[in-house]
Amino acid sequence: MAFCGKCGSSVAEGVAFCPQCGAPVGATAVPPPPPASPGWTPAAAAPVTSSLQENVAGLLCYVLGWVTGIVFLLIDKRPFVRFHAAQSIVVFGFLSLLRLVLAVALGSGSGYGFFSFWFLISTLLSIVTLVAWIALMVLAFQGKSYEVPGAAGIARNLAGSAPV
Repeated sequence: MAFCGKCGSSVAEGVAFCPQCGAPVGATAVPPPPPASPGWTPAAAAPVTSSLQENVAGLLCYVLGWVTGIVFLLIDKRPFVRFHAAQSIVVFGFLSLLRLVLAVALGSGSGYGFFSFWFLISTLLSIVTLVAWIALMVLAFQGKSYEVPGAAGIARNLAGSAPV
């Protein structure tokens, strides 16, 4: 019987990834620490996290923008997922707030000129949001911690740790 080197749970022979934490199972397996009590099991000692793999959870942080970012920041304790959740909150929260401010500032102006200017800015902001949304989901699914300039520092502080 092999054991996961990351969380210590038992892994069946021939399995490439740990069913508990999703870490790749290598040739060198680390046995779990000795039991502290008679009812101790490796699964009970592992921290409670999502059963999703980190890259899938990272992708899901961006699916509904800042909303899913808040959800994953609250429920998942893995640094990779927390960073992507925090970055989702910062990036898409800022873009949503910017859209709201522009709608109030430019959308309430009188005349055709203000409306056409607001429509142009709103369309450009929508394109930027769509491109960022797709790119960040793809990069998170690939297991990369792309840091959005200006937002990554705030996201690291919000997540409470550096990205992995």
